[in-house]
Amino acid sequence: MAYQAFDLSGKVALVTGGNSGIGLGFADAMAQAGADVCIWGTNGDKNAAALEQLQSHGGRATAQICDVSDQAAVDASFAETLAHFGRVDSCFANAGVSGRAANASFMEMPVEEWRRVMDVNLDGAFFTLQAAARHMTEREGGGRLIGTASLAAIEASPRSVHYAATKGALISMMISLSAGLARYGITANSVLPGWIETPMTEPAFGWDKFAAAVKPRIPARRWGTKEDFGGVAVYLASDASAYHSGDTFIIDGAYNKF
Repeated sequence: MAYQAFDLSGKVALVTGGNSGIGLGFADAMAQAGADVCIWGTNGDKNAAALEQLQSHGGRATAQICDVSDQAAVDASFAETLAHFGRVDSCFANAGVSGRAANASFMEMPVEEWRRVMDVNLDGAFFTLQAAARHMTEREGGGRLIGTASLAAIEASPRSVHYAATKGALISMMISLSAGLARYGITANSVLPGWIETPMTEPAFGWDKFAAAVKPRIPARRWGTKEDFGGVAVYLASDASAYHSGDTFIIDGAYNKF
């Protein structure tokens, strides 16, 4: 008999930025494990393609257009998710944007560029997690909060200081939430990806000089893929992780250890 704690049947998972990359890796694995899944994204075509993939596993799935940097949009989308599924058991604050290379210098970075990254990566996570935490504490029964961070949070990222700042802050936010929400049966953890093949990293990975410098440093000798995040998503959304909170799961092929 399979280990039942990993069975997500009857559970509802919300994944922001879930229409591609790591977010879709999260969502697809949970759908395969029996969860009903809602993904949020800002691109309607990508939402539709991801939704078709999720529905192929036989469970319920929906996709919504939502800009997480807009608090009103987050609250409205969360209400829509609840109207459709009735509950949210796990919330993955995964939506994010990268820094723009043209504005790489910290000394010359425009405030608008700083705010653009903060608005989505940090404020968007705050709005999303706050809505989920309110719901989970009001309905009782516990829940799971997960934030997607980055290696930039723990390693120097001089060409993308604003991106690094958001990811470091997200880890701290999740640690604080783990203590503050434990009494409600809510866990809070971070997932910290390394160098993963996603639409966000495609420009860098396609640059021969970058690939030649970075890929040999990965002990696993390959870039990560969205499928590498399925296991941690199922674990964190499941009953198996009920006593595991305040942690940061580094998924990087041992890159940070080398």
